[in-house]
Amino acid sequence: FYIMVKSYQSFWSRIFDFSGTSNRPDFWWPIIINYILGGIIIGIIQTITGHPISEIYNIGDLGISMGRNIVVFIVWIATLSVKMRRLHDTDRSGWWVLIEFIPLIGTIWFYILMLLPTKTNRWA
Repeated sequence: FYIMVKSYQSFWSRIFDFSGTSNRPDFWWPIIINYILGGIIIGIIQTITGHPISEIYNIGDLGISMGRNIVVFIVWIATLSVKMRRLHDTDRSGWWVLIEFIPLIGTIWFYILMLLPTKTNRWA
């Protein structure tokens, strides 16, 4: 439990650190936690509004949509930085993150890279 909390704290405290390294727990725990929290929050908002979060029926829905977009952008920046740090931890350039743009194969290969152990590298 301690490692999970420490990894999640590191995820947010290093949101703009694109040059360091992050080990496997520092990558995987925040990804898992963010998916779970995102699902719970979306479920709560959809239950309260009575419709999907992507539909806008009134000014309140517009506010929720704008807030959602801001939160998604902030989480995207933090996730991008941890992906680059994780790639550095495997002694690869952060530019390897672009491999995800290759449909299916790129995504699979990227997640294989995220599973690789730490290497002695030039970014440490």
